[in-house]
Amino acid sequence: MSSVPAASPAVRPRRVVTDRRGGRSASPYDSFNLGGHVGDDPAAVAANRGRLARELGVPLDRLVWMDQVHGTRVAVVDGPVEGPLEGTDAVVTRTPGLVLCVLVADCVPVLLADPVEGVVAGVHAGRAGVRAGVVPATLAVMAGLGSRPADVTALLGPAVCGACYEVPRAMQVEVARVAPAAAVRTRRGTPGLDLRAGLAELLRGAGVGQVVHDPRCTVEDRFLFSHRRDGVTGRQAGVVWLG
Repeated sequence: MSSVPAASPAVRPRRVVTDRRGGRSASPYDSFNLGGHVGDDPAAVAANRGRLARELGVPLDRLVWMDQVHGTRVAVVDGPVEGPLEGTDAVVTRTPGLVLCVLVADCVPVLLADPVEGVVAGVHAGRAGVRAGVVPATLAVMAGLGSRPADVTALLGPAVCGACYEVPRAMQVEVARVAPAAAVRTRRGTPGLDLRAGLAELLRGAGVGQVVHDPRCTVEDRFLFSHRRDGVTGRQAGVVWLG
């Protein structure tokens, strides 16, 4: 892809996390569902995505979506993308006005930004992605574009909290090998995972300068979609862009 110069001082990183209010989707996707892969009416999803673009003040084709598969593929984009990026769980850009969208309903939307070099990234980080290393893979791609970890700030968006995320002990151990801080006890005293704690540990260990948590739990907060709580449901989005 073509080379894009670093962002000018007038262009700064912006981050937003949506919730489930104010959209067109009917139950069980009510109402601001942005996921096109969950069984919702495509016309309702399109209307919701159109509203997102209008609220952000960008053309609809500047929204970049991923076909998320809980893997480690990182895509670099420098212009509008037709359709979701196939088999992708992280996307990086240096192009102002491209809005990188991460769909979630319990996984962690990781929104990374380097305001010095003008590089942003959106990462879908669930249990499998944390274990496989999707965040270090994204930081490596950002570094290839000139970004330094010390200049990066990270927002860890709403996700299932450690008190609610009960897993088998063997699964907990697998994730803890990569991110020890993720291993916690649930409120029932059973093995659990706090993915945001594990991700914060990984990010700080990689030298990331600032890590901020959105403390909301998707299972506990009814204004957020949660697959773990509801089964069939919609998706909110964490979005990041240079604007």
